[in-house]
Amino acid sequence: MTFLKSIAPYAHWGLRLSLAATFIVHGLMKFPPDGFAEFTGLPIIVGWLVALGEVGAGAALIGGAILSRDVLTRVGGLIVIIIMIGAISLVHIEKGFNVLNGGYEFQLLMLVTGLYFLTKGNDV
Repeated sequence: MTFLKSIAPYAHWGLRLSLAATFIVHGLMKFPPDGFAEFTGLPIIVGWLVALGEVGAGAALIGGAILSRDVLTRVGGLIVIIIMIGAISLVHIEKGFNVLNGGYEFQLLMLVTGLYFLTKGNDV
């Protein structure tokens, strides 16, 4: 138990970096967002907001920890939540829960992780 308690203050890095990397990579893959917007049937402005939001959320989650800025971590978490609500409701909900069928289980995991960072900030 002593070992686990000693690494507990650093456990957030696994969640933080995996969520941030996923958002940054997926956001960068959407540039230019014309194709993404067309594929999803969303207006181009929404495509831009999603692409920029994903990259921004990832950067905020990392920057919040490195710069010790609680507000950056919380804003990153909020952006994750907003984007995941959109992804679940507009794309994945009709396919059910199972990710193998295109369902929302992965997006739900990211949404809840975003909620964790929104509520906890850097007090993790």
